[in-house]
Amino acid sequence: MNHAPVSRNKMVVSFMNRVLVFSLIWMAVFFLPAGTFDYWQAWVVLGILFLPIIISIIFYTITDPGMLESRAKTEEKEAEQKIIMKLFGLVFVLTFLIPGFDHRYGWSHVPDVLAIIACVLLLIGFGLCFVVLHQNRYASRIIEVGEQQQVISSGVYSIVRHPMYSGVVLMCLSLPLALASYWAFIPALFILPVLVARIKNEESVLIDELAGYEEYTKQIKYRLIPGIW
Repeated sequence: MNHAPVSRNKMVVSFMNRVLVFSLIWMAVFFLPAGTFDYWQAWVVLGILFLPIIISIIFYTITDPGMLESRAKTEEKEAEQKIIMKLFGLVFVLTFLIPGFDHRYGWSHVPDVLAIIACVLLLIGFGLCFVVLHQNRYASRIIEVGEQQQVISSGVYSIVRHPMYSGVVLMCLSLPLALASYWAFIPALFILPVLVARIKNEESVLIDELAGYEEYTKQIKYRLIPGIW
């Protein structure tokens, strides 16, 4: 009778452990290259990245544990997607890593007000990702079609076909300035071709396996950025 709560508790503990491990990793990525903890932009970005995650874990534990289960999957099934996600990880790490060295050696001189604006944009991008999770419980970290999955065409999905990736783009392009680094824009820009490749492969899978998705692509023209693509 108590199996479900126990399973849920284990899942929450697992997610919290991941958050702790990744927070320590990202602290190392930020502060070791910087050679100091006196890097306020990095502290703000860490707060933006991890506090919403902790809040969402608590929220979905109470309201929709199935969402946490779907987000726990990390192993891609498609061979092409495995390569794409390795490239994505490399781009993401470099975007995080370069600002620390930039801070240490003073390569960039980003005004504080610009860094603050970028932090707001980063938070908006993060918020968009959570809106997607709220509107589409089938949203997963891997490319798959779940049982009884249906096409979502309302909310943010009525604007672009892949709003989660739109949020990721906004996050990645705002990160360099949020961390006070112009040089970090170099790897950050590569997120665009990586996501384009991921989206094209993902849509081929969805058209083949998700009923009604091909009609949805004809209804909603733009994939990632309204008015552009």
